[in-house]
This record gives sequence, structure tokens and C-alpha cells, in this order.
Amino acid sequence: MSRVSLFIGVDIGGTKVLATAVSRSGRVLRTARRTTPGRRVEASLVEDALTEAVQEIAGVRRISAIGIAAAGFVDAQGERVRFAPHLPWRDEGVRARLAERWSAPVVLDNDANCAARAELTYGAVGEAANALVVTMGTGIGGAVVLNGDVFRGHNGMAGEYGHMQVVPDGRPCECGGTGCWEQYSSGNALVRFVREHGAADLTGPMVTAAAEAGDDVACAAFASVGDWLGVGLANLVAAFDPEIVVVGGGLSAAGDLLLEPARRAMRTSLVGAEHRTIPPVVRAALGPEAGAIGAADLARQTFRSAGTRARARRRAARGTARRR
Repeated sequence: MSRVSLFIGVDIGGTKVLATAVSRSGRVLRTARRTTPGRRVEASLVEDALTEAVQEIAGVRRISAIGIAAAGFVDAQGERVRFAPHLPWRDEGVRARLAERWSAPVVLDNDANCAARAELTYGAVGEAANALVVTMGTGIGGAVVLNGDVFRGHNGMAGEYGHMQVVPDGRPCECGGTGCWEQYSSGNALVRFVREHGAADLTGPMVTAAAEAGDDVACAAFASVGDWLGVGLANLVAAFDPEIVVVGGGLSAAGDLLLEPARRAMRTSLVGAEHRTIPPVVRAALGPEAGAIGAADLARQTFRSAGTRARARRRAARGTARRR
């Protein structure tokens, strides 16, 4: 059995589970994917999918630690998923349950926080001390980088942009509210647009491919989703005044098909735009694997730091014993 440290990051969203083995430099060494069973199933079925992906990555190797990037509201202690609009977790002690199941150290955080951590350490945030990260997949996730750190907020739930209401009495959302931003700007919103305009039953990547080929309906779908993205970003920029906005998640694979209408709409909607420096809106550097990379990095830093502290305590105890 290999003695090389194995740190695994697992990103669990509304449609997929992605597990990765990640090097200390942030390079993805191996991936495993599973389909998310959905939100109307037992939580154990979701955790079965996570377990299968982790086991595929680990093989016979001993796992050093695992980071979980969860699409939901994770408490400030990193122990429980309080609420997950696209998953069945409702106030679940996910971290301890998975640590026991896997017989390995586990850390837990929100998926967008993990993506922001990865982009801050290895990717598009770069040297910016203050940034906004928006992840666009099934819905919208988000994270806030303040003074070079991911800001989690009092309850651990900062950055839940997707459920800001942008249309009073608008479309119903899986969170239980209406008119949430992600109902107008997300992978689900993109697919809904093309279906409502008579296109075939397409997935998000298929809509992207059609738009790249010049399909009128697919291009109009990206224009709509991008416009709504820009409207929401204008509100966030007004609130946080960041140096940069990073857009990631699966939908960001469309690049400027999504980002160009978003930039125009943000500038148009942002109060005082002509009197301020407009932050650049850029695509995430690490793509859809950012959440898993950040989760693995969180696991590495948490448990290496804990191990370093434990070794220091043991050395100090031995030194005290010798002096006696």
C-alpha cells in the first residue's frame, strides 16, 4: 500500500458528484464521477454515490483526508448541512457521519466557498484581496473573498447569492421561495428557455454546443441568462465593491457567450458606473473542478496543520520530560 499522502476532494451538486485526487500544487491527478440521485430521495442514497466515487479514487491506498464541497448551507462549525435546495440534506450531521463511514478524517464546507478557495490559491482570483466568486451550475452558488480569505459569515452561510429575490412573485424556486436569481440565470434557466421556445429536450452542454454553432434559440438563451447574470452582479458589486468577479461552475464553459451579455448588463445596471472602476468579470481558471480542488486543499491544510501541531506538542512533552 502506498504511503504517499492521498487527499481527496468531493464536489456534490444538484446533478453530479465529482471526486478528485489533488496534488499539493492543485493539480487534479484522478477523477471519478457519479450522478446525484436527486433531492427527493433518502440522504443515504446521496452518500452512497459519494462513497462509490471516493472508493474509486482511493483504490487500495490509505486516505489521508477528504474534503466535501456541498451545494447547500453549511454551518459555521463545518459539521452540518443545514439546508440544500437541490439535495435531500436537512440539518444533517454530514461531516461526522461520512468520517465514520469512510474511517478517514473529513472536512465540510459549501461548494462555492471551496471553489473560491481554489481560485484564490491556484486560479483566477490571483493577487486580488477582495473578490466575488459566482458558481453557475444547476443553480447559483457564491462566495466572498475579503482581505485575502474566504468570508463565511456568522452562520457560515455568506455568499448564498442564488436565492436573492430578483423578481417579486416570480418563478417558484426549489428553495421554497419565488423569484430567486438562479431561476433566471443558471443551467436550469438555460435549459428551460430553450424548451419554452420549442427546442428539443436538451442538456446544458448541448445548448452550449448549439449556441457555439450559431443556433438562434440557444444564442437567445445565453443572452437571457447572461443579462440576468449581469443584473445580479451589479447588485453584488454595489454591495461589496470587489476588485474582480470570477464566474465558475459548469455553465462558465460557455465563456463569452455567457460573460459578454453579463458584462454589458452589469455596467448598465450598476449605480454610478461612470464614476467608479468597474471590476473585470472573468471566467474561473479551474473550471468545473474548482470545488473539488478547493475541498481537497481544505482537507490538506486542516489535517496537515493538525498533524504539525500534534507533533510539536509531542516534541515539547519529550523535551520537558528530558529536562526533568
